[in-house]
Amino acid sequence: MSSSAPPLLAHATRDLARFAAGLRYADIPAAVVDHIKLSFLDGLGVCLQGATLPWTRMVRDLVLEEGGHPMAALWGTGRRASLAGAVLVNSTAGHAFEMDDIHKESILHPNSLAVPVALALAEADPMLTGRDIVTALVAGYEVGIRIGNAATTALFLNGFHPQGTSGAFVAAATAGRLLGLNAGHLQHALGIAGSLGAGLMAAQEGAMVKRLHAGRAAQSGLNSALLARKGFTGIPDVVEAGYGGFLSAFARTPNPARLTDGLATDWEAAKVGFKMYPNVTSIHAALDALKAILIDAGLLGRDIAAVDVGCGHMTFVHTAWTYKPTGVTAAQMNMYYGLTVMALRGDLSAADYVEDRLADPAVLAFIPRITVAIDDEIEAMGVAFRHAARVTVRTVDGRTIRHEVLQRRGSPENAVDRRDIERKFRGNVDALLTPAAADRLQGLAADLESLPNAADICRILAAPVREA
Repeated sequence: MSSSAPPLLAHATRDLARFAAGLRYADIPAAVVDHIKLSFLDGLGVCLQGATLPWTRMVRDLVLEEGGHPMAALWGTGRRASLAGAVLVNSTAGHAFEMDDIHKESILHPNSLAVPVALALAEADPMLTGRDIVTALVAGYEVGIRIGNAATTALFLNGFHPQGTSGAFVAAATAGRLLGLNAGHLQHALGIAGSLGAGLMAAQEGAMVKRLHAGRAAQSGLNSALLARKGFTGIPDVVEAGYGGFLSAFARTPNPARLTDGLATDWEAAKVGFKMYPNVTSIHAALDALKAILIDAGLLGRDIAAVDVGCGHMTFVHTAWTYKPTGVTAAQMNMYYGLTVMALRGDLSAADYVEDRLADPAVLAFIPRITVAIDDEIEAMGVAFRHAARVTVRTVDGRTIRHEVLQRRGSPENAVDRRDIERKFRGNVDALLTPAAADRLQGLAADLESLPNAADICRILAAPVREA
């Protein structure tokens, strides 16, 4: 390949930048606004909960040690940092416990990327309204998700983490829209962000650095927009360049048509789902299926002789590796650990992902009863069913019970409603905020498009949480 290679889709970066720069609140369908507000609320909850975790504290300590002009809050701490420092910490918090939202095709968790960027800029500029924030979030989601869609699962299977790579575009477009960049400057912001995204999938097997991928992508996207505003240039065809562009380098076998298919008519922001378990999305359908079997058959862990799981290739590669108790990240990303906890305890929650439970002898003893294999029929269904699972339980008294879940609970195809997301939000923040503050934050998120600015939201987020 050489720099003379033809573009994968002519003018794709330009067209995405023009869309983001020109998007108006009035252009966004009401259903998309409602969905983005749910994603915003979910993002507030997961970021506050994640702010309490040790890996987030380490990143925060580094930012505070470096100092800088204090322009935005480090959420839940009463401390402040530079815009870039605050975004680094708050977005790391958002991805800190595998609870941020999820767009299946792009494999992106956009709320942990976009919400901290939007609120840091809104805190620095009180003239930005709630409608400005909604519009910027939609712009960021649409641009970044479309680039992730075009990268396909090839990017992931090549060993790159979409959150750290494609995620930089989510943040750059969100920031660029709030900074009022024109289409040309926003094109350069994307052109800078594409060179700054990074993240390796080997991090899933135990490293804290996976949490940092979101923080660095958000920080890179913000800095890209700030640099572009000053006239700093990026790769103008960064997405579609035939040699050394984002898709040709990271994905190698992309689907460039997904960049602009249905742009401004088929809204990817409305296809973002929510996590109802605090672990990798790829195991949620299997967890749903096993939970249904336990409930319907009245089984306990001691009744189970074996559990067989069939899934697609992507889920198998992502989650079905040999479990070792090497840290919380590894447990959250592992099919065997999650299914074992579900079998033994009948459910699964954040309390199951703490260090003193990861090597529970009962868990380690049960894991050999589980077999996971690629199901050729599920694989043949295509990417839309990459989370699907077929679970078969064989009981000690000789019964065989099967259950299939093609779309996990919380996905757009098996959607939860506002009350479910509000319950999840309260589960994340009730131990951290006073009831009045939690009520107020939830109400502000519901009325986001009506707010004259984000000052009240930022004030609640900035205050020290009760466990800080």
